[in-house]
Amino acid sequence: MDRLAIDALITDYAITVDDGDWAAYRSLFSPDGRADYRSAGGVEGAADEVAEWLAGTVGRFPMRQHLIANRRFHLEIVDGDLGDTAQVQADYLNPMRMGGAREDDSAPDFECGGRYAFSVLRTGIGWRISRVVVHEKWRRPYQAAPAAD
Repeated sequence: MDRLAIDALITDYAITVDDGDWAAYRSLFSPDGRADYRSAGGVEGAADEVAEWLAGTVGRFPMRQHLIANRRFHLEIVDGDLGDTAQVQADYLNPMRMGGAREDDSAPDFECGGRYAFSVLRTGIGWRISRVVVHEKWRRPYQAAPAAD
């Protein structure tokens, strides 16, 4: 059950960013939770601070779709029982599209991919993120196809 709850937490993380639901994003973190987006050109800080940065940064892209896959869990075991912390490694692919009309309105303007490293903590209200570090591995801006002759 803990593994399913943690998996749901990671899914909720992606959905809150994609939906721009910054109150829900903040609620996924423990009170002292932090996020580190420096490898993607961002900031590191408390969840509130990072939510503000994300709102301004990804707000330029009305279409966002974080796809999180290849989740690897390491659950803490204490004296043979499940403990109160876990580590989750998960790969991501994130296509985004800016506003405005283009000949091909369905193609993303920007794509990036990498790996998240989540540290999660069991709290009185369920599992919460104590830290997430983004390890961006690649990015590709949209490039229009060459004009046909």
